[in-house]
Amino acid sequence: MNYIGTRGFTGPKTFAGALLDGLAPDGGLYVPAVYPVPDFDLNAAAAGPYADLTEKLLNLFGVDVLGAAAVRTAAERTSAAFLRDGQTPLTQLEDNLWLLELYHGPTLAFKDMAMQMIAALTDAALAQTGEHLTLVTATSGDTGAAAVRAFAGSTRVRLVVFHPLGRVSPVQRLQMTTVEADNVLNIGVEGDFDDCQRIVKTLLGDESLKARGLISSVNSINWGRLLGQVPYYLAASAASGADRPNFVVPTGNFGDAFAGWAGRKIGGNIGHLHAAVNRNDALSQALNDGKYIRRQAVESASVSMDVQAPSNFERLIFEASGRSAAGTRGFFETFAARGEVRLSGELQSACLKEVTASTISEAETSATIQHAWKTWNKVICPHTAVGVAAALKRKGSGPHIALATAHPAKFPDFVAGALGFQPDVPDAIARLQGMKETITAIPNDQAEALKAVTAFTA
Repeated sequence: MNYIGTRGFTGPKTFAGALLDGLAPDGGLYVPAVYPVPDFDLNAAAAGPYADLTEKLLNLFGVDVLGAAAVRTAAERTSAAFLRDGQTPLTQLEDNLWLLELYHGPTLAFKDMAMQMIAALTDAALAQTGEHLTLVTATSGDTGAAAVRAFAGSTRVRLVVFHPLGRVSPVQRLQMTTVEADNVLNIGVEGDFDDCQRIVKTLLGDESLKARGLISSVNSINWGRLLGQVPYYLAASAASGADRPNFVVPTGNFGDAFAGWAGRKIGGNIGHLHAAVNRNDALSQALNDGKYIRRQAVESASVSMDVQAPSNFERLIFEASGRSAAGTRGFFETFAARGEVRLSGELQSACLKEVTASTISEAETSATIQHAWKTWNKVICPHTAVGVAAALKRKGSGPHIALATAHPAKFPDFVAGALGFQPDVPDAIARLQGMKETITAIPNDQAEALKAVTAFTA
């Protein structure tokens, strides 16, 4: 199994190379050179133990270059972050509607599954080469917390996390900034998530940093991160007992939704994919109106989805265009230069065959939190509410599984505003209060970001 880039890089690269690179040399994102055909019964594996399913999928996508022991360790860590009382955490809310709870890991967010996996695989890859690695990542809240928890204390990895100052929830911030580890640097940027993401992508291509050693990212631009999210689509589908259930994915950077696409691509029992976004709806506008426009992100209740330039949209464009590297490169170079680009009618139609999208307002988010409590006795977070709201609008179009991406206690103010009471607080969150925080604040400036990372890696 080899990997290529969305903008023309043909490599080849093994999984280990793609994992440690993060971005492809062409400036695009890594994807499999060819999507593999399972040499095992995929549906039977999806119904079996989650760690076994994950192990089979990792081997299918070429992770076995890191050795059988590394694959099994990664699979078991992912399983530990996923299951609820040893079972797939799927709850049926009503006829043809399920909720997949993806927040049973150490930081109570769906990012834990993939991050726990990628940490184990990264350590294995570096042990093979004897090298050290600097990881830089942008976060709208949950990715950073999950990365800090997964990589803190690593002897081969230095982790730099950029988050938008004042634009993550207090709990998300504390989960990042209270972890004491010499190999972790938390940087708050005076900007939004898209600003942080642009900083990271520029740092990944900076020659002065490359000269100091390996540098990569654990955002969902990294194929390894995305791969860790494929198994739960298959497991949830099997647990539902439905034939080709549709999935509704609350999304910001579009990585989670594309993981579902990859699961369907290899033959998984996955129906239609629908991306639900908040008022930062560049993705929805691109798919529905054919205009991809970069706007300043505005703060919403579902802060982890406050993204106006979702990186993984590039993977969708690449696949929907018939894997046209030239077309993908031109599309995103135009977007980078002008801040907007039009999808041709043909490309827009091709994208919509793969995934649809809708925008959920703040009022709808609050109303859905209320509906979930009154109707199902479930307290859900605002991100989950965005997905459930979109799923309810699709009633009558077959079975749907909505993804619950975070514990409601991570966003207590909005949830309490909707329900009139505070969500129960798990011990993992309660013990953060009063802990010492360590954070470096910088302006939204590429030179300042480079200076901070250079000093940290000296």
